[in-house]
Amino acid sequence: MVFSSLVFLFAFLPVTLAVYYLAPGRIKNLILLLASLIFYAWGEPVYVILMMLSILFNYFMGRDIDFNREDKNKKRASLVLAVAVNLVILGFFKYYGFFINTVNGILHLHIPCRELALPIGISFYTFQTLSYIIDVYRDRVNVQKNILHFGLYVCLFPQLIAGPIVKYVDVADQIEQRSMNLNKFGSGMVYFVRGLGKKVLLANNIGLLYDAVAGMELSGISVLTAWLGAAAYTFQIYFDFSGYSDMAVGLGKMLGFHFFKNFDYPYRSKSITEFWRRWHISLSTWFRDYLYIPLGGNRVRVERHIFNIMVVWLLTGLWHGASWNFVVWGLYYGTLLLIEKYITGRWIKQLPDVLQHVITMVIVMIGWVFFFSPDLSYAVSYIGHMFGVGSAGIAGRDAVYYLLTNAVLLLICAVGSTPYVHQIFYALMLNPKKKHIYSAVAVYAVIFLISVSYLVSATYNPFLYFRF
Repeated sequence: MVFSSLVFLFAFLPVTLAVYYLAPGRIKNLILLLASLIFYAWGEPVYVILMMLSILFNYFMGRDIDFNREDKNKKRASLVLAVAVNLVILGFFKYYGFFINTVNGILHLHIPCRELALPIGISFYTFQTLSYIIDVYRDRVNVQKNILHFGLYVCLFPQLIAGPIVKYVDVADQIEQRSMNLNKFGSGMVYFVRGLGKKVLLANNIGLLYDAVAGMELSGISVLTAWLGAAAYTFQIYFDFSGYSDMAVGLGKMLGFHFFKNFDYPYRSKSITEFWRRWHISLSTWFRDYLYIPLGGNRVRVERHIFNIMVVWLLTGLWHGASWNFVVWGLYYGTLLLIEKYITGRWIKQLPDVLQHVITMVIVMIGWVFFFSPDLSYAVSYIGHMFGVGSAGIAGRDAVYYLLTNAVLLLICAVGSTPYVHQIFYALMLNPKKKHIYSAVAVYAVIFLISVSYLVSATYNPFLYFRF
């Protein structure tokens, strides 16, 4: 089940909210836990058992670490066991096929490899359980002794399958007690409808352009067509993922939770460093807190810092997918960040802001090619086409057609990926001096109704980050 589905919008969500708000305070967490399990089981009836086993294992390992608090050796052994089991489970389901295929390719073997369906959201909820275990070990949080509360933390449906990655330290108090009021609920609805509009009206529609380009024979793609395809995917993945994150934040508010934002207009960045401070913030923060800083961060010698960055980005790439595309994508960004820090950072800042922004976006668009390509050779060839290597000319008839028919949508996506739309809307509708609240409600109602009309008539409603 996805947030941008009619079943969720008109069945699951209203029923869940009604039961949740009517239920006494002492059983609200139980209601949410049951709703979350139903939500997950809707699409993963078998793997919900895996998630429940993960909840039980990490709950008891947290208790064990707490029990051995005075014995450092046993405490450390419990931490190692918990981290190892979580990573082995994640590794088996996500990287088993990649590992076998790589071994077969290198050693020219024929080890049979059965394709395993990837449990939806396993990367997200595994990182959440790991953050809890590590923080209990570090004495940053108190161990959770109520297994229902811990289970709710792991599988709370707004952020279960696509984040944001919520650290236990940030929601521990909210799980125990949270406030719910009309203002927070209204704010949540605004976030949700805004995210739904991003997903359905922008991501899905610009995704059709990307699919059209991706469906062409690579040998027949011109330079302009290649750039249009890359631009379409660049906007699609942003509005798809940030829209879903906005919906998650909004649902959290409706239920009384506060989740941190996962995106901060990353396409306005003027450097790769800034881009990664604005894109998928919860993942970047997780790797910073639980890997980069423990490795020594940047308070080490240069060669050690280079090692730390490359390890973090290698694993960031692998987290996104089990293929060489993502390995190269991670190393691509790790290398760029190091170049920016030690070589080009100073003089790039002397360039005009517009030029800094253009350079950054070109680099980001090239990076997305590794993301959407079926394999590494296709990615390299596609990037070559973007710069005229092997392309079918500068701009063919297809390119002109796609550009003319999608120019308005591309412009809307470009403007929509900046904060200006929100700033103008706030100034006109929500400014305390004006506060045209009824007009604002009408605008969001129109966005919701148009989104629903698209969902009723359209069959194209993918969600890109499910596969990660």
